Amino acid sequence: MNRQFNCFNSPLSHRFLVSLNSSKGFTLIEVLVAMALLGIAITVVLQLFSANLSAISASGDYISASTKAAAKMREILADDSLSEKSLSEVTDDGYRIEVSITDAIEERTENLQIKLLQIDLTIHWTKGIKDKSITLRTMKVVNKEV
Repeated sequence: MNRQFNCFNSPLSHRFLVSLNSSKGFTLIEVLVAMALLGIAITVVLQLFSANLSAISASGDYISASTKAAAKMREILADDSLSEKSLSEVTDDGYRIEVSITDAIEERTENLQIKLLQIDLTIHWTKGIKDKSITLRTMKVVNKEV
């Protein structure tokens, strides 16, 4: 009795074919696509961190300059003998401060015993090759000199 064994019709062969067709891992293309997406995501995240660090540095410069400008403005406002004038100074740490004090709305205060002074304070500094500045403006009422 010669029996031929047909391997494609047996129940064992069905399991064998199914296991050959189903993969238990990733193909090379899937791995390459995943690596490319991971590389792009890491690059974007690192660029965001870099931009954030430069923004923090720039904001630190503005905070330092505005602190110096506010201190100078308080010094000017504390002066009881304030009059129209312009002045400029350079601080030890490289800031240049320009102050302009002018009579504001003179036509409205000419008949009064007071005058309104407008104080413009601009602070300049250099960061790298760029010149940066902040301007503060306020007003102060003072008695007219008789």
